[in-house]
Amino acid sequence: MEIEEMIENLIKEKKYTELKAQLKEMKSADVSAVLDTLNKEEAVIVFRLLSKEKAGMTFSYMETDMREKLIQNLTDAELKNILDELFMDDTVDLIEEMPSNAVTRILKSVNRNDRKIINELLKYPDDSAGSIMTTEFIDFKENMTIEQALERIRKIGTDSETIYTCYVLDKNRVLQGIVSIKELLLAKEDSLISDIMETNIISVNTLEDQEEVAKKFDKYDLYALPVVDNENRLVGIVTVDDAINVLQDEVEEDFEKMAAMQPTEDGYFETSVFKHAKNRIVWLLVLMLSSAITGGIITNYENAFAAIPILVAFIPMIMDTGGNCGSQSSTLIIRGLATDELELKDVFKIFWKEIRIAVVVGITLTIVNGLRIFVQYKNLQLAITVGLSITVTVILSKSIGCLLPLLAKKLKLDPAIMAAPLITTIVDILSILVYFQIATAIMGL
Repeated sequence: MEIEEMIENLIKEKKYTELKAQLKEMKSADVSAVLDTLNKEEAVIVFRLLSKEKAGMTFSYMETDMREKLIQNLTDAELKNILDELFMDDTVDLIEEMPSNAVTRILKSVNRNDRKIINELLKYPDDSAGSIMTTEFIDFKENMTIEQALERIRKIGTDSETIYTCYVLDKNRVLQGIVSIKELLLAKEDSLISDIMETNIISVNTLEDQEEVAKKFDKYDLYALPVVDNENRLVGIVTVDDAINVLQDEVEEDFEKMAAMQPTEDGYFETSVFKHAKNRIVWLLVLMLSSAITGGIITNYENAFAAIPILVAFIPMIMDTGGNCGSQSSTLIIRGLATDELELKDVFKIFWKEIRIAVVVGITLTIVNGLRIFVQYKNLQLAITVGLSITVTVILSKSIGCLLPLLAKKLKLDPAIMAAPLITTIVDILSILVYFQIATAIMGL
């Protein structure tokens, strides 16, 4: 029996003791997934059976709509218990997601000091390091002994987002060094923090772009990253789970842009039909109207069609080949730029490599198609025309596919906008021009 079905049956049969025991054994993320399948009344019943700690963890995993439903149905005391278990960055995220009436209840349920911190975090620009950091971390002084440091971890560790990396500050809260829990446990108790701390610190400014922050986790294999202000004072940390969330959001945004859609932060079912249509229709209109150029080019070669009607049969193949080749190149370049494998300074190396790839691919496709056309139609001129058109189209499309994302990066635009739909449209126009120019030259049309 599926866990969701089992929990629904326990609710219907009002076997709450058994249900509470079952929930105790489940992971918070799994409980959150189950809650999303229940109706509002059932979800509230299940949520109230969770321990205070588990309720807070489960709440942090929930989708926005389920959080809103719970806030509407929980008492002020229950809401306060949840907020007490959330870390500051999760509370800020919650406030940004909720409607104004829910935000009012949330702010009423937090103490004055936390409310001040929340308001400070909300001032940071969206997509900055400051907007995703938490202020709950463990800090030491240089003259502390290892024993004193461990005692401090025991005292404030439960209220800190991570204890695996700790930070050494001076009296002005300027970041002096970092210490891992491993180093603390292996050091002698009478040693000083200054003896074991790492002073070669990787940190980010509060205004640094969150995507660049997330990339540092992968590059340096970090669990947490200190966030400092312009005076190098430690104001917060970004943890690896927040970095993963950022990367997931960026990947989703890039996918939407690559599919010629306006990115949205809402889920598929949470987004209205009208908003879905609005997000898609602008690029579709641009691409549709641009196809009129292709139609105009074809119209100009009506005489060629009349003389040799078979030319029309190869238009879709040449256009599709060009579009596919351009999409392959652009996808690889966009990925390389996103992972920092490729940089703008590599433009000539990238272009030269894509040209060589295009020549190999183009010649291979030309030979295969040329032989097929000659065998099928017994027409050497036609075989040469189509084959040569494919070679030139492949070279052009791969050149465009690699250069357009680099151009977007140079213009400080998202390279993802230079993806399949746009590149395919441009390549369609060029491939038709190439095809009929070669056809008129070789066949004397």
